[in-house]
Amino acid sequence: MTAAGKKLLSFFAVFALAATPVFAPAMAQVQTIDPNDAIDADLATPDYDGTLEAPVSRPEMSKEAPMSGGLDLDLGQPEQSGAVDGTASDAGNSNAIANVDDETTYQDDDLIGAAEGVFGKGAKGLAGVIEDILKKQGRPNAYITGREASGAFVVGLRYGSGKLFHKIEGERPVYWTGPSIGFDVGGNAANSFVLVYNLYDSEDLYQRFPAGEGAAYFVGGFHVSYLRSGDKVLIPVRLGAGLRLGANIGYMKFSKKQKWLPF
Repeated sequence: MTAAGKKLLSFFAVFALAATPVFAPAMAQVQTIDPNDAIDADLATPDYDGTLEAPVSRPEMSKEAPMSGGLDLDLGQPEQSGAVDGTASDAGNSNAIANVDDETTYQDDDLIGAAEGVFGKGAKGLAGVIEDILKKQGRPNAYITGREASGAFVVGLRYGSGKLFHKIEGERPVYWTGPSIGFDVGGNAANSFVLVYNLYDSEDLYQRFPAGEGAAYFVGGFHVSYLRSGDKVLIPVRLGAGLRLGANIGYMKFSKKQKWLPF
């Protein structure tokens, strides 16, 4: 062996001795593994001792705890700020209707007072007559006060004049005429008080209202009759002098000016 070869061999020997401490730990960590065991490793059953892990406890929500948004924890519905029921709503609607009626119709006391202005304050039985009509027919939105004269024997004539009082449109003069044909005896001169229903426009009064009457007139006695045209109803209340028996039929025609012809 040449001198150069000996030097090279010595160098490798020294290098091997120096590198042994460095590679020894790494070699010690190398483990021999069977390839079959490595493939089946994910199918192996883990060791299990029968003990379950305790569930993670979460803080319990208290129903008394204030919640933003005002939710009812029992029902999961928003809490109502106030009680809502049909009674309060119905009461409000009833009051609204009552207020409308008060504005568009006459009250009982107003009508009785107006009738007393026609027949005299404290006229016996007058308040009862008016109250009975209002109980059956309701409250009118207009009325007429006036006086009429009529006479009848087979063919009767009736003339009247007065004033219309309308709850919304105010007052205006009014005249009426009409025949009264039937079995009548005697004549009368009467004050007249007329309740007017469903008269939403005062101009609608100036037309013919058919009437069917049947009554007995006595001194100081009241007589109530009914006239109708469409949905408009007139109920005259009369108190007159004289005697009139039987039934008469005819009509009353209202006008803005006085007319002497009843037809």
